[in-house]
Amino acid sequence: MLRVLPLLLLPFTYTPVLTLAGSVQRPDLQLPASAAANRDAVKDIFVRSYESYRKYAFGHDDVLPVSQRSLDSRNGWGASIVDAMSTMYIMGLDGYFTEAINFVKTIDFNVSKTGATVSVFETTIRYLGGLLSAYELSGKKESVLLEKAKQVADKMAFAWQFRGQETRVPFGSLNFARNQPSQSTSNIAEAGTLDLEWATLSKYTGNDTYRRLAEGSARAIANIPAPLPGLAAQGIDPSTTSSVGGYITWGGGSDSYFEYLIKYARLTNTNDNLFADTWHTAIDSSIRHLLKNSAVGNYTYLADQDDYGNIVETSSHLACFHGGNWILGGKLLNNETIVSIGLALADACWNTYASTETGIGPEGFAFISQDSLSTLDAISPEQKAFNAQHGFFITSSGYILRPEVLESNFYAWRATGNELYLDRAARAIISFNKYLNVGTSGGFSGLKDANNFSAGRDDHTESFWFAEVLKYLYLTFDDPKHISLDDYVFNTEAHPFEAPPARPLYGSGHILGKSPHPFVLQSPGAPLPQVSPHVSPNNV
Repeated sequence: MLRVLPLLLLPFTYTPVLTLAGSVQRPDLQLPASAAANRDAVKDIFVRSYESYRKYAFGHDDVLPVSQRSLDSRNGWGASIVDAMSTMYIMGLDGYFTEAINFVKTIDFNVSKTGATVSVFETTIRYLGGLLSAYELSGKKESVLLEKAKQVADKMAFAWQFRGQETRVPFGSLNFARNQPSQSTSNIAEAGTLDLEWATLSKYTGNDTYRRLAEGSARAIANIPAPLPGLAAQGIDPSTTSSVGGYITWGGGSDSYFEYLIKYARLTNTNDNLFADTWHTAIDSSIRHLLKNSAVGNYTYLADQDDYGNIVETSSHLACFHGGNWILGGKLLNNETIVSIGLALADACWNTYASTETGIGPEGFAFISQDSLSTLDAISPEQKAFNAQHGFFITSSGYILRPEVLESNFYAWRATGNELYLDRAARAIISFNKYLNVGTSGGFSGLKDANNFSAGRDDHTESFWFAEVLKYLYLTFDDPKHISLDDYVFNTEAHPFEAPPARPLYGSGHILGKSPHPFVLQSPGAPLPQVSPHVSPNNV
């Protein structure tokens, strides 16, 4: 008999009710004695990684630890320094933190040092988020962090311009030299993953314009007619505030828009139910239309939907944040069905780690569901064999130091107290030390093939290795009262922001109905912006 949870296979038919918000963390959470050694092991990985950066790339954005060179992938403002600051503070690495503050004093965000256009999304989550989180964590005493946050946001505000008029959503990239946006198609992740950071900047500067711009963008996306209720299409044209194509995914290009809907409701305690209700509606539609169980192993996945409403049974490391997000939102809505599905999604994503030679998950993967219309004819014999054993098959084999699987594992641990999640995190530490450690430089690098170590390393340490991967791993083994999920909200780059005491209720308890204006497919198959390093627009 298949081990099936009926709620995961049937339409999501429960009647939503308004219930009091629950605690996100299990109140009596206790760490085993072994946790301290694992926490220290993560801190040691951070120090070795950061020393490699300091030796070969300090002041630049990234270190290339194999070739022992630097790379400026984020406009040359020292992304690894700013992105690492909140992790430094949480780990008690005071010397690094002080050095980072002194470096921040030298940054001029008015000019891109590389001459390249500036990504509003990446600059917001890494630089603006990193600066504001470090400002809060260090007691709001380092005024230069707030000053630099304001400087970079003031430049990015020009992204909300088209032909001399303010747009409802920003363009994705901006020429800082001319304060002129690149007028091209964007996606909902780029345009809708700004409000946590910009609202926090308004909180500390007293200038509400920052919040108004970013919140207005998320609000505009939520109100665009969607292919499925709550599930906006991935592509968006900022000049018209209309959808481009109809592709739906919880993966790159859409991911963090959905992530921020419930997080914004929690961080701000807004009285506007739009954010929590849109998230709740997205969950409802996802369970009705996208939630699938694999024919092998009965693993729970979220599929994509293409421009024409066809299910695409594909996923990605990027999409694996969804388990943690569903756990968080399910707790805030006090809905254990959503929490249980979030845990199942986290399990399926962990299976992508447990199934490879290195114990580390691949960039992209696909699956065959129990009700799939697909066949195995289109995949290679090697993929067929892998699927028969593991319940998924690899479509993009690299690993570029992504955090999402360990992020969801962290939420699962803090919410349940099940030591299974500690065991998984401990196995990740072993794999990282064995396969990612570049012995000659002391740094850590991604892999060209997570299932074939002999394929080599990709020679790049992304700044989110410091900001996200090592922070989530460290906090998994740290005192649960430290950076509690009931006191902080993490941005999508894992920078924690102080949250007020939780409201009794989040949302109205109702699923939003269909838009009065039906979704009209425009420009199907149109090219969309590249969503993240080494990833194609629709994760395929």
